Amino acid sequence: MERIAVSRRFVRAELAGVLIVACSTLLTQADETNTTRPTVIVLRGAAGEEEFGKTFTEAAAAWQRAAEKANVNLVQIGVTNAAATNDLQLLQTALDREPKETSAELWIVLLGHGTFDGREAKFNLHGPDLSATTLSNALLSFHRPVAVINAASSSSPFMKALSGKNRVVVTATRSGVEENYTRLNKFISEAIADPEADLDKDGQTSLLEAFLMASRRVNEFYKSEGRLASEHALLDDNGDALGTPADWFRGIHAVKKAANNAPLDGMRAHQWHLVRSKDDQKLSPEQRQKRDDLELEIGRLREHKASMNEDEYYQKLESLLTELSNLVIPK
Repeated sequence: MERIAVSRRFVRAELAGVLIVACSTLLTQADETNTTRPTVIVLRGAAGEEEFGKTFTEAAAAWQRAAEKANVNLVQIGVTNAAATNDLQLLQTALDREPKETSAELWIVLLGHGTFDGREAKFNLHGPDLSATTLSNALLSFHRPVAVINAASSSSPFMKALSGKNRVVVTATRSGVEENYTRLNKFISEAIADPEADLDKDGQTSLLEAFLMASRRVNEFYKSEGRLASEHALLDDNGDALGTPADWFRGIHAVKKAANNAPLDGMRAHQWHLVRSKDDQKLSPEQRQKRDDLELEIGRLREHKASMNEDEYYQKLESLLTELSNLVIPK
């Protein structure tokens, strides 16, 4: 369910120039994955029609190129094995292989069509379809960073099912009844490693930036075609399952306020990068975790600025920024 907008500006100007980082490596579909590296699982769904199938295949190829550039573990389902009759089982096998306790990110990308019967949303696969409930259950034992990008139609209910701590969820729609073919399949796949999507110019494209660029291109498509948009993407990264639309942002900064003062999304997603800059790869996993924690703490501090004594606020802010700069800027 999308939030009701209330005007406000949320900025993190103090973080300008601070490095955002991680490190990755590649292993294409194999019996075992490297447990110290992020993993990208790409599911190319059942196409239905040849035209759609071509788009899904091209989108999967874009993720493959990005994964190779990032040097991460890559598992593709429904791409090279499109004739398989049970992609759902292949997904479960891939998840069973993955470590459950690690700091390495797990990306799950769904490229295809979806359905919603009013109760359960599903992603169309070769063989049995993948329901939001099934994927949620499959991820219950995972205590590692997980991002699920469901670029399919009727994908919104996946957000409610999958939202949680240390997770980022992107859906192509804001409701299950947006059931038409979605352009987010193509645009977010192209944006994830596109330097043009690097809005803060730090030399890498975050998941938030890819979401924002892809949403912009979706809107441009419908405007150029003179058509009413039939998809409205959402991003959730704070675990409240509400989701924030791209038009709530200016650059990477949220500029509207949710009803009941619920926290907005975006800060955690901006810490996710598939293809990392060379400078960011210099940080160790421990430094990376510390950096992420400090950034989130700064964000929370800013949200409480109005209720704090000014001197107290700036004293805490200076302390956090000093610690952050000492961590990520080489001496």
